[in-house]
Amino acid sequence: MSGIGPCARNQSGDDGDFMPARDAVPDMSLAAETRRAVDRRPFLRTALRAGVVNYTAAARTLAVDGETDAIATALRRYADELPAYGTESRDVRVRMESGIGPLESARDDADTLLTVGGQAFGPVDSDLTAIVAAGDVDAAALAAVLARLTAEELSPTAAGVAEDALVIVVERLEGANALRAVEDALERVGAQSG
Repeated sequence: MSGIGPCARNQSGDDGDFMPARDAVPDMSLAAETRRAVDRRPFLRTALRAGVVNYTAAARTLAVDGETDAIATALRRYADELPAYGTESRDVRVRMESGIGPLESARDDADTLLTVGGQAFGPVDSDLTAIVAAGDVDAAALAAVLARLTAEELSPTAAGVAEDALVIVVERLEGANALRAVEDALERVGAQSG
């Protein structure tokens, strides 16, 4: 272990697992700590990929022990290593179904549109509306849709994605706005890379 520097013992005090002390390799540790802090904030990672971050301001918000300028430099270097942000349009058909609500039983019900946590939703002449997107959908598409709905201050009652279907359940009066938001979100889903 020569060249690593002083090591901190594990808490049990035995000679087992140990890590280099933070001051033994400050630049590498600061960079790694900064990366971990960014990776815990997906929105910041996306912003770094898109090149729209004020590094100094972002450095001030991270819970990383170090000088703001050093953290900003670590952010800049990390951004340089990340793949560029891009979006892709998804090939989907989006439709709206009114009169959706909770079903009493989801067992073998061909009308079930969505089941989340044991609660099934389907046509029951209720005050909810389902937005159904069929085609090229996945978890990234669902995340984009939910982010867009949040930006529009629309709060889904339930949401899910499986195989080639994405379903969002909203209040009936929010249906038209939710439909537009879902269509728009699926036009610009973050491309999956890195």
